[in-house]
Amino acid sequence: MPFLTANELGFLLESAISTRSLLFGRAAHAHILRTLQIPLPPSLSNHLINMYSKLDLPNAAHFVLLQTPSQSRSVVTWTALISGHVQNGHFTPALLHFSRMRREGIYPNDFTFPCAFKASASLRLPVVGKQLHALALKAAQIFDSFVGCSCFDMYMKTGLRNEATKLFDEMPERSIAMWNANISNAVLDGKPKTAVDVFIQFRRIGGEPDPITFCIFLNACSDASYLELGRQLHGYVIRSGFDRNLSVCNGLIDFYGKCKEVEGARMIFDDMEKRNVVSWCSLISAYEQNYGEENACGMFLEGRKEGVEPTDFMVSSVISACAGMAALEFGRATHALAVKACVEGNVFVGSALVDMYGKCGSIEDSKQAFYEIPERNLVSWNAMIGSYAHQGLADMALALFQDMMSSGQVVPNYVTLVCVLSACSRAGAVKMGMEIFESMKEKFQIQPGAEHYACVVDLLGRAGMVEHAYEFIKKMPIRPTISIWGALLNACRVYKKPELGKIAANKLFELDPKDSGNHVLLSNLFASTGRWEEADLVRKEMKDVGIKKGAGYSWITVKNKVHIFQAKDSSHEMNSKIQEMLAKLGNDMKAAGYVPDIGFALFDVEEEEKMTEVGYHSEKIALAFGLIVIPAGVPIRITKNLRICGDCHSAFKFISGIVGREIIVRDNNRFHRFKDMQCSCRDYW
Repeated sequence: MPFLTANELGFLLESAISTRSLLFGRAAHAHILRTLQIPLPPSLSNHLINMYSKLDLPNAAHFVLLQTPSQSRSVVTWTALISGHVQNGHFTPALLHFSRMRREGIYPNDFTFPCAFKASASLRLPVVGKQLHALALKAAQIFDSFVGCSCFDMYMKTGLRNEATKLFDEMPERSIAMWNANISNAVLDGKPKTAVDVFIQFRRIGGEPDPITFCIFLNACSDASYLELGRQLHGYVIRSGFDRNLSVCNGLIDFYGKCKEVEGARMIFDDMEKRNVVSWCSLISAYEQNYGEENACGMFLEGRKEGVEPTDFMVSSVISACAGMAALEFGRATHALAVKACVEGNVFVGSALVDMYGKCGSIEDSKQAFYEIPERNLVSWNAMIGSYAHQGLADMALALFQDMMSSGQVVPNYVTLVCVLSACSRAGAVKMGMEIFESMKEKFQIQPGAEHYACVVDLLGRAGMVEHAYEFIKKMPIRPTISIWGALLNACRVYKKPELGKIAANKLFELDPKDSGNHVLLSNLFASTGRWEEADLVRKEMKDVGIKKGAGYSWITVKNKVHIFQAKDSSHEMNSKIQEMLAKLGNDMKAAGYVPDIGFALFDVEEEEKMTEVGYHSEKIALAFGLIVIPAGVPIRITKNLRICGDCHSAFKFISGIVGREIIVRDNNRFHRFKDMQCSCRDYW
C-alpha cells in the first residue's frame, strides 16, 4: 500500500465503521503503525478510538486512548470513546470515561452530553442525570436543542416527571425532537391520553409533525384503541403528503391491526409502493392478533416468495398463528426456518415454540423447545406450565412451577397462577389449589381475577364438591363471569346436579343468551337424569328464540394439507377406504365390549349424537382417515370446533387400545390425549 496522508487514513477508518468491517479497520491501523511514528497525530488517534468504540471493541479503543498523550486528548477524543460505548450498550464504562475526561479538565460538548444523559437514563440513575444537568447548565449548553432534549428524555425515563416538565417549559425553543420525546415517553409510560394531549398542544402552536411524530401518535391511538382519532390522523397524513413514507405506512398497518381493523391494515399494505420487512411483520401480526391465522401463514409464504428474510418477530407471529390453528406440520416447518435463520434462540421465538407445540398436542417437542431457550423469561415458564396443564399433565406442571420458584430467576404473574390453579384442578389437588389461591395477595402480591375464580370453581367441581363451588361463587367479591358459571354448569353435568345446573345455566343465559352450547349442556344434564320433559323444553326454547347450534367440524392435517370432515361426510376422495376402516373399527370395538352410550342419544353437544353408528360423527371420520394415511407409531392429531361428544369420547378410548395408537383431540374446551384406553381429561370432558 503506498504512503497515505493522515486525512486519507482517517477516511479509511471511517469506511471501516460504515461497512462494519473490523478486518479492514485493523489493516488500516497496521498500515498506520508501519508508516507513522508514535505518538500518532491527534486526528488519527481520534479516528482509531472512534472506530474501535463503534465496532464494539472497547478494550482496543481504551488502549489507543492510553497511547495518546494526555495533552493531545481533546473533547473529540473522549466523545468518540463515550459515544461508542453508549452505542453498544456499555453504559457504566461510558460514565466512567466521562468522569475521567472531567478529571483531565476537559469540558463536554453538545455531542458528549447527549451520550452521557442516555447512559444515565439507561442505567436509571437520576442522581447522575441531575449532576449532568447542573454541568450542562454551568457550561451554558442546556438550551442546545440536542442537549436539552436528551436531558428531558433522561428525566422522563428515570421517573422524574416534574423535573422533565419544568425543563420542557424552560426551553426557549423546543425542537421537533423534544416534542417527539415528550409524546413518546407518555406512550411508554402507558399514558396514551397524555400523549394525545401533548400532540394537540404541539399542533396548536403551529408545529409540523415529522414521520416519527406520526408513528408515535399512532402508537398512542393503538394502545388506547382510539380508532376514530387514528383515522383522523390517517387523513391528516394523506393531506400532509406523508402517506408514501415507509415508516408512517408501517405505523398505520400496526395501528389498524391493533384496533381490529384488519381490512384497513391490508389496504395500506396493498397501496404501498415500497415495503420492507417491518411491513410484512406488521401485517402478519395484524392477522395473527385478529384470528386470521390462516391469512397470517399465507402472507408469510407470500413474503418468502418475494425474498423477505424472516426475523424473530415475524417467526414468533407465524408460530403463534400455527398454535391457533393447531397446524403442527406448518409449525415444524417454521421452526426449521427459524433454525436456518438463527433466530430460534430468541426468547420470544422460543416461547412461541413452547406454546405452539403445547397447543398442537406435542408435549415432548414443547419440553425440548423450553429447555433449548438460552435465557428463559416469565413468558417461557408460563407457556411450559400451561402446556403441561392443558395436556392433563398436572403433576409435571406443578413440579415445573416449583422449579421456577426455586430458580429465583422470575416472579410469577397473573397468568402463571391461572396456569398453576388449572393444573391443581386437573390433578385434583384441592388443598394445594386453595392454599395457592388464598395466598395470592400476600405471597405474590397479585389480586385474584375472574380467571383465578373460575379455576377454583373448576377445582372444586372436578372434585365433586359442587355445592361448595356454588357457595364459593356466592361469596366472590367480583361479579361471576361466563367462565365461572360455565365451570359450575359442567360440574353439575358430570355429577348430575340438575337443580344447581339450572341455576348456573340461567345465569349463563343472562350473560350470553345466544350461546347454544350452554343450552345444549343443560338439555343433556336433564336428559342424563331422566328429566326428559325439561330437556325437551330447553330445546324448544332454543328454537323459539332462534338459537341454532353451529355445525360440527373436525379436521386433520397430513403433509401440510388440511382435511375437513362434517357429520355423515362422504365427499372425501378416500371415502370408500374410510368407510371400510369405520366398519372394521366398529366390529373390533364391539368385540372388545364397547357399548354406545345411549344416555346422550337424544341431546348431546352435537345434533349428530342422535345416531350412534361409529361412522356418523365428524371426529370419527377424521380418525378413520388418520389411521389410513398416518404411519404407525405417529400420534394422530384431530381438531374439532365444538366439544367432543360423549359417545366419541368413549369410542376413542376403546380405539386407542385396539389400534395401539396415541390419539390427541383438541376440541373447543380442552385437550384429550387417548392412550391405552385412557384419556388425559380423566373423563371430565
